[in-house]
Amino acid sequence: MPSFKLTLPCTRAEADRLEGDISAFVELDPMPALVAREEGEDSGTWLIEAYFEERPDAGTADALRVLVPSAAHSEAIIEQLDDEDWVTASQSGLDPFTVGRFYIRLSGERPSENQNLIDLQVDASRAFGTGHHPTTYGCLSALDALKSAGNRFSNIADIGTGTGLLSFAAQRLWPKAGLVASDIDPVAVELAGEFAAMNGIATGRTSCALALVTAPGTDHPLIRRRAPYDLLVANILAGPLIALAPDLAAIQKDGGTLILAGLMRQQAAGVAAAYRREGYRLVERRDRENWPTLVLRKRVRHGHRRKLRRSLPAPVGTGEW
Repeated sequence: MPSFKLTLPCTRAEADRLEGDISAFVELDPMPALVAREEGEDSGTWLIEAYFEERPDAGTADALRVLVPSAAHSEAIIEQLDDEDWVTASQSGLDPFTVGRFYIRLSGERPSENQNLIDLQVDASRAFGTGHHPTTYGCLSALDALKSAGNRFSNIADIGTGTGLLSFAAQRLWPKAGLVASDIDPVAVELAGEFAAMNGIATGRTSCALALVTAPGTDHPLIRRRAPYDLLVANILAGPLIALAPDLAAIQKDGGTLILAGLMRQQAAGVAAAYRREGYRLVERRDRENWPTLVLRKRVRHGHRRKLRRSLPAPVGTGEW
């Protein structure tokens, strides 16, 4: 399937500020990926490349120019990339990085020499979630902070798992916990299984194995059967997060912890309000660039409740970035 790349020049400062920021394109489905790079070693010339599944139009190019004002009068270069997966193309060459106790790298990169770090590896792929995007980074940071604070969890669910990276991180922190991860995209679920094997994480329905299921939101018998969860993670988009608030509350244990990401700064208040209505209180907010991560706790008085399957349309766009 052909994909497309839109390229504009930018300054080094713009590249540092905007790499990975897709806020201008959040309404597109699927969303593009942005990559900032220097054109040639030590050339001083920087580029922003946006990858799309469909040919971008003039309006899309204008939206990218807003993010890089220095390119206001530059012509956008649009290339068709025949038979090349657009997410893989955009993610190739990403550098390893550390967040808290985690060391995240693409397969083929050398592990860290620091033996105290938890080594996790993924491949550039058709599923989002290499950890480089601020939303995934924020969730990793939140998980690390919860562990450092002495939190213990025994039943964990990752809704919209993408590559499975956040599930792998949770398994490394709480290896005796039951763990289920879901995504609406069966391709993402398949890839998460491959990446789990790459990281030496057992998958299946047995105790302490990672159970991977394809499901819109929480709509799966296994997810409902294993409830209530003392830790839930959902790194998706603001709209689906708001729509999922009653469903996540329905499978959350009294006093349980909920990590939400995928929302932009201006959407945080609306998302937090949706979860306050379901009995949550905001414990912590972690901002990285324009993408906050919310850590909430469910008030004990609301309790866990098992709900019947709803007939409402499933939220779209789930899947970790």
